[in-house]
Amino acid sequence: MSWERKITKYSGVNLSTDNELSLSLRKKILKLTEQYFSLVHYKKEFVPNETFISASGKYLTKEDLTNLVDSSLDLWLTSGKFTEKFEKKLSQKFGSRFSSATVSGSSANLLAFTSLTSDYFEKNKINDGDEVITVAAGFPTTVAPIIHNRCVPVYLDIELETANIDTSLLKKALTKKTKAIMIAHTLGNPFNVEVIKKFCDDHNLFLIEDCCDAFGSKFDNKTVGSYGIFSSLSFYPAHHITTGEGGAVLYNDLKLKRIVESFRDWGRDCWCSTGMNNTCGKRYSWKLGDLPKGYDHKFVFSHVGYNMKMTDMQGALGLSQLDKVDYFIQKRKDNFKNLRQKFLDEGLDKYFILPEKYEKSDPSWYGFLITIKNPNKLNRTDMIKFLNDRRILSRLLFAGNLTRQPGYMNKKHKIVGNLKNTDKIMKDGFWIGVWPGLDEEHLNFMVDSVKEFINKSS
Repeated sequence: MSWERKITKYSGVNLSTDNELSLSLRKKILKLTEQYFSLVHYKKEFVPNETFISASGKYLTKEDLTNLVDSSLDLWLTSGKFTEKFEKKLSQKFGSRFSSATVSGSSANLLAFTSLTSDYFEKNKINDGDEVITVAAGFPTTVAPIIHNRCVPVYLDIELETANIDTSLLKKALTKKTKAIMIAHTLGNPFNVEVIKKFCDDHNLFLIEDCCDAFGSKFDNKTVGSYGIFSSLSFYPAHHITTGEGGAVLYNDLKLKRIVESFRDWGRDCWCSTGMNNTCGKRYSWKLGDLPKGYDHKFVFSHVGYNMKMTDMQGALGLSQLDKVDYFIQKRKDNFKNLRQKFLDEGLDKYFILPEKYEKSDPSWYGFLITIKNPNKLNRTDMIKFLNDRRILSRLLFAGNLTRQPGYMNKKHKIVGNLKNTDKIMKDGFWIGVWPGLDEEHLNFMVDSVKEFINKSS
């Protein structure tokens, strides 16, 4: 059943639809929107030392703007037909049964982890004080949901070349309290899924994949995001596709859909889509909790939830971005490959640890990580400033080492072994861009600038 038909049948909303005149006006508006995009948002000529080379950024076309305008003309401001189509198309792309759109990748992580605390999991649910294996090197909101749910992050060190979890430490991290592993595919580079998945299966642990930086990455010819019970995506402008702000949770079980979308939608027990009522036909027949029989099911709350729904305009932008995502992924791969080869051709691997992948990995790279080998010869801060003066922007590996961050250092946690490599990247690592807005001339200028800094520092 189409979204429009469902709204007509189940909602208490008078849906506005186009007549012949308004449809004609809509077409004119969208045509003018295309013209506006071509006049204002065209790709500018690259001028060395003047044009900014971002570490990452949004890649938008006229179709994106027309989708945004088209959805805004409907004045359906919450989740609607565009969001519904986006969720279905996203699921198909990842080979998952379901996806739930939300307001950010961080929110997707929070929804994924918090869902595992639901009573629906009965004796297997995650409880206060349970331990979750993760890493301290990365973005903080991979770990934040563990702490928000009063669990204990157990930090393992990473490998310098992949910047992913050191799987040799997994057995040492395992205790009777271990319930899950929650880690990201660092900068789009898949962690060793084969080892991690087997470890989780062998010890009955939940696996939550943070794929916010890894849209389209594969391991053993299978898309990452399809191995864990949940996976998360981010659609912030810096990511592979954008909805402005936005994210999604992916999973394969209808029961999980009930849980995730309950936490997302205020904690309510009702599973009706936004704007719809009584799709179950029993809205006033339920007897739940200590509420009186027949209490309106739309106002029964089975979880302590949030409000994290995506708007329809975001869904519309996501739809048109998905049409281009294969190009985005390939462009990132090509830029990474070319940039890495240029570093090797110029002998720059003498000065830097360059990123490596596992044999079975096919990364959809988010960025190009550079780690200075000898900080006595090259200083990271000086190098970043030097590149920035040439309009080449860079980013650190996010939080570096979370156990040293002011908001995290005093939160209860465990460290298995040491975090030597985590500290190394925290002190000497940073990354530059490979996103689709960059071409050969950008990459050449980036490499030339790195060489210039090395010569200046010698």
